[in-house]
Amino acid sequence: MNPQVKLKSDDTRERIIETADVLFRRLGYAKTAVADIAAELRMSPANVYRFFPSKLAIVEAICQRCLLECEEKAWTVARSRAPAAERLEQLFLGIMAYHKETLFEEERIHDMVLVAMEQSWGAIVAHKERIRTAIEMILRDGIETGEFDQIEPGKTAAIIMYAFVSFCHPLLIAQGLKDGLDLEADARALIRFQLRALSPRK
Repeated sequence: MNPQVKLKSDDTRERIIETADVLFRRLGYAKTAVADIAAELRMSPANVYRFFPSKLAIVEAICQRCLLECEEKAWTVARSRAPAAERLEQLFLGIMAYHKETLFEEERIHDMVLVAMEQSWGAIVAHKERIRTAIEMILRDGIETGEFDQIEPGKTAAIIMYAFVSFCHPLLIAQGLKDGLDLEADARALIRFQLRALSPRK
């Protein structure tokens, strides 16, 4: 394929994703049709279908982009030179903040998140594994510097993720906000509890 044609195709695809995201937030997922997205872009619905076979496929693309952004933020923290304990705290607080700011600035986005999680579960499982790997790297660094006890980093990373599900799962974050919980304070308390458990025994 001609590089210029591919570049134009990628640009059109990205414009469709961006426009759909805006409309889903403005109108709601259920009330937004492919025809609405096409009209906003001043193109035919058939042209949108050239890039995405369905509205669900557009949602999956939005989901993939959000997962990638979240992973990039997590790995930026994991690879920083801060102490391991500080990185672990920043990683989870950052993931929670990302979901709060990106996915729940408007209530209409809730339905889109629900659909994406139901239909893109394979992508989400892969995303969780990449986040677990970032946590494992932080744990290994902490063991090497003596910040953390001689734990098994792989298994411990998985346990930590289970413990933090309420602060990393978009729908659980939404429920916590709806219930009026101070999620940041609760997350910090859990992090400190876990850091005490990870600290070397005196």
